[in-house]
Amino acid sequence: MNTKQKYWNPVLETLPREKLRALQLKKFKRIFAWTYQNSRFHRKLYDVAGIKPEDIRSFEDIRRVPKVEKAMMRDVQRKDPFPYGDALCVPLEEVSEFRQTSGTTGQPIYQADTWQDWEWWAECWSYILWSQGYRPSDRVFFPFGYNIFVAFWAGHYAAEKLGCEVVPGGVLDTQARILKIQELKATAMMATPTYILGMADTARSKMNIDPTQLGIKRITCAGEPGASIPSTKQRMEAAWNAKVFDHAGATEIGAWSYECLEQPGGMHVNDAMFLVEIEDIETGDMIEEPGRRGKMIITAFDRLAQPCLRFDSKDVIEWDSERCPCGRSFRLIKGGVVGRADDIIKVKGVLLSPAAIEEVVRGIKGLSDEYEVIVDRLNDIDRIKLKVELLPGAEEQTKQIEEILKDQLRLKTNLGYRIEFFDYGKLPRYEVKAKRFKDLRKAKEGGK
Repeated sequence: MNTKQKYWNPVLETLPREKLRALQLKKFKRIFAWTYQNSRFHRKLYDVAGIKPEDIRSFEDIRRVPKVEKAMMRDVQRKDPFPYGDALCVPLEEVSEFRQTSGTTGQPIYQADTWQDWEWWAECWSYILWSQGYRPSDRVFFPFGYNIFVAFWAGHYAAEKLGCEVVPGGVLDTQARILKIQELKATAMMATPTYILGMADTARSKMNIDPTQLGIKRITCAGEPGASIPSTKQRMEAAWNAKVFDHAGATEIGAWSYECLEQPGGMHVNDAMFLVEIEDIETGDMIEEPGRRGKMIITAFDRLAQPCLRFDSKDVIEWDSERCPCGRSFRLIKGGVVGRADDIIKVKGVLLSPAAIEEVVRGIKGLSDEYEVIVDRLNDIDRIKLKVELLPGAEEQTKQIEEILKDQLRLKTNLGYRIEFFDYGKLPRYEVKAKRFKDLRKAKEGGK
């Protein structure tokens, strides 16, 4: 008896666009009515805006629905029913899963899920993993600490659902995880780009193990934009001799986007389970056409306990003009998530995205994967300092590397930088989300 279930849903993933749009409208009406009826927080928001479930008849009507921001969710939580407050749409006893955001952008958001919601999470991830070539023959290693952050929890359950063999590496340290991968001949793993690069570095520099010989064939990344940045992706693939795939998700949203085997230079939006809209950061106008970046407004159609409805994610994306050769009709976002609206800052009057700096640093030979950016102000004049590490043996090329760095940074970001070089291993290392960008101007302004 074959107990391993294959996963593939060509009915939804190749649905003609007009039918897919009709399905999205139908699903939006359903989740909006559910949320209006069951969430005191949302109902008050919609009543103030003068919009009710029966008013939703078209996509134009959807745009009248007020957006929800993370700060609003913080305000309604830690009240009865504790700790979720007025946004909870089910009786407290139906909540079976607790997760919370990492808190890197402020007070964490608590996320309630029913078991049905958690099954939905695994379903979303099943789309991701199958599209990236995961099959029942894979032995998937998870090198992350299982805790209250959602991280790769749903990826774990989806891998099981596909019939993969799952190896949890929770409490092991980095060296023990590498040894376990070697011992069990794992074929795939999932982690942040920072940790993928860090594991390879540890294997080479501390264990005399070549990570390209460990047998990992595919790696799925999340948590940072690195896997969609060409220079970072190339470093990871070269370090492990494996295909690296990006995916995008969030605790409050779900796993909404993924890169498929074709790797078309962007990621699919899971249009069957989410509605993604792109809003101009400055004007608030909706962006329908390719070629213009904006922030993502997203709705999860099937999440019931604590709905995600027109959530302002702050993720910066743009539509791709091309369809993917894989045959899926789900739309592509060009280059994946290229940054966050609240990370894009003005320095000397120029809009700067940290991802642009990463692309430059990771594309230069002789530099390690680690770097740090510090923005400060002296006598009302903005300054940027970039700290980088030289790889062993590259010290003699410091001057040439500095010239290349400055030229490429000027080209990519239209700004000048003070460059500081450090010996290999001197900059901080991170296991989960890296904190490489520091704006000291905000700290000074907050202290006034």
